Amino acid sequence: MKKKIGLLMTGGLIFGSTAHAQAPTVETLNISMDMVWIMIGALLVFFMHAGFAMVESGFTRSKNSLNILMKNFLTISIGSILYLAVGYAFMFGSSSGGFIGTEGFFLSGREGDIGFFVFQAMFAATCATIISGAVAERMKLSSYILITVVMTAFIYPVVGHWVWGGGWLSEMGFTDFAGSTVVHLTGALGAVVAVRFLGARLGKYSNGKVNVISGHNIPLGALGVFILWFGWFGFNGGSTLAADPELIPHVITTTLLSASAGVLASAFYSKLRYKRVDASLTLNGALAGLVGITAGTGDVSPIGAILIGLIAGVILVESVSFIDRVLKLDDPVGAIAVHGVCGIWGTLAVGLFSTSTGLFYGGGAGQLGIQAIGILAVIAWTAVTVTLFLFLVTRFSSIRVTKEEEISGLDFAEHGSSAYELRESVFSDNSSAPEFGTGLVHRLNNLGTTKQKAKQV
Repeated sequence: MKKKIGLLMTGGLIFGSTAHAQAPTVETLNISMDMVWIMIGALLVFFMHAGFAMVESGFTRSKNSLNILMKNFLTISIGSILYLAVGYAFMFGSSSGGFIGTEGFFLSGREGDIGFFVFQAMFAATCATIISGAVAERMKLSSYILITVVMTAFIYPVVGHWVWGGGWLSEMGFTDFAGSTVVHLTGALGAVVAVRFLGARLGKYSNGKVNVISGHNIPLGALGVFILWFGWFGFNGGSTLAADPELIPHVITTTLLSASAGVLASAFYSKLRYKRVDASLTLNGALAGLVGITAGTGDVSPIGAILIGLIAGVILVESVSFIDRVLKLDDPVGAIAVHGVCGIWGTLAVGLFSTSTGLFYGGGAGQLGIQAIGILAVIAWTAVTVTLFLFLVTRFSSIRVTKEEEISGLDFAEHGSSAYELRESVFSDNSSAPEFGTGLVHRLNNLGTTKQKAKQV
């Protein structure tokens, strides 16, 4: 990955300085094709944020849907700007002791990297938005914005520098092709800490029982999973950083096979475990397979990808239950299990299934050990930094909405509006309904009605 990044940046400079000065050459055409492929990948990863929004909305209650949509829009917007300002420099600037980059703020002196920046900015926002689903239905929007800022501007870029920016983990030989650890585990660990500080939703745990709080629209969640699956072809495929006619089809194939195996494993294992094929677990099984293959998608065989996905699907079912019932971490969408536990599995799987360094292919246990060290380092860094940050924030203000706001729903508490028109379905007598509707249109209508009544008087 490090060598590919270097070639891409060098190519960008060559193309930028020669494209308008002379006729296209084979070299400049190759550079153009590489950049177009990376931009396609960036657009697909951007589209994944629509998938995250649909999954999180569908798997939670309708009274919080608008809040979730706003969080996803704000995440991609805040993340893109902050990653330009400081995140890219911390991640890909000249290394200081293998820990953090130190130059390139606002792409100063690195204007030739602009295409690569766009692709990486999408990854930074993806890491942050993982937290959104785990803290749904009870975190203040302002508090979520703060954690998005620190994740995209500092915490995630440091991890990225260690692995992709020439830092100490890359020097050790740690392998994470597209981010099972860098993106997914980092985001999941931020979610774990945030959920610990927040506590569970009202009514989730009572009298020693774990109560199910069902999502309001599983078809919407299923659409989100399909969008994420589609976008993941760009997430992994774009990480080739070149229009490689051999590597890209391989990466797309392993991505498809692992996700498919994750669906089958979670479906059949939930049938074995709970006597029925659970829809939400099966949908998350696709994401489990996708997260699981992300670290080794370019290094494992198609058969290896299927095995990784099958194991990820089973791990997903067990980890969701363990996190909910034993750890009592209230994660409405299963983000911690999908991105965290399966992210760990996917990273370790490189040390087992890599056709060049994996244990099962005669490479010994060395790569597996390096992968484990990287996982532990990222866990320590992210857990400590997010804990310190939220500890400081909670000294000044609560990060959780009030009980009354949680009961009424964050749509009204945070936005004064609703994702759906609830008047007819909730209230039998419209005259007794409180004044809420779909937002600006409702308020303008009320304004017009008020003026008309005033004239009549």
